Amino acid sequence: MVLLLPDGEADSHRRPSALSYAIQLPFARALARAGEGDGLAVHVLRYRCRGWNADDAHPAGDAAWAADEVQRLYGDVPVCLVGHGVGGRAALRAAGHGAVTSVLAMAPWLPAPTAAEPEPVKQLMGRRVLIVHGTNDERTDPELSYRLAERAKKANRDTCRFEVHSDGHALRQHRSEVVALAADFVRGSLFARSYARPVADALAAPPPLGLRMPLAAGFGRSLRH
Repeated sequence: MVLLLPDGEADSHRRPSALSYAIQLPFARALARAGEGDGLAVHVLRYRCRGWNADDAHPAGDAAWAADEVQRLYGDVPVCLVGHGVGGRAALRAAGHGAVTSVLAMAPWLPAPTAAEPEPVKQLMGRRVLIVHGTNDERTDPELSYRLAERAKKANRDTCRFEVHSDGHALRQHRSEVVALAADFVRGSLFARSYARPVADALAAPPPLGLRMPLAAGFGRSLRH
């Protein structure tokens, strides 16, 4: 099961826009097609409100609720949390749920280094973790996701991070490569399939190599495991 967590806002108690949900549907369909032969199900989560809202961390709470629902409805199936922006932070934060075995955070929105307490990483232990960030992201700082990946790698060696050079927050410029990377990670993490060589190398490499792995143009066209 993939739970897809949309982007959001830092502070807002308004209901999420229909657009934030709709934007994720093509990506959800692409992941579902990639895992169709393995019985993969993909659901896009609708948040209660569009904001993270400081300590309330509403999207992370919604992600944990959704994982509870997966267990209630489907039983003991592994879950991969896949999130973008605010959803990326929610995926990382909710990774401690018992049903979650892997996390993919794309352009995660993270607190500035002046925050009183660092973003937690202990909940990532025992999970496969992939962070993907565009180097030209002007909305969420890619350097912050690198620093979090550094800390996460110390607690969990199954952590890697890919950089999408010249791409922005929406990761549109190299969309096909990002989708292929996501599909490879999801299938490898949920169904114990071999990862593509770049993903396997990134997971195995020590920092900084495995945390600044460039996403090569054409990734996914002719994967070699």
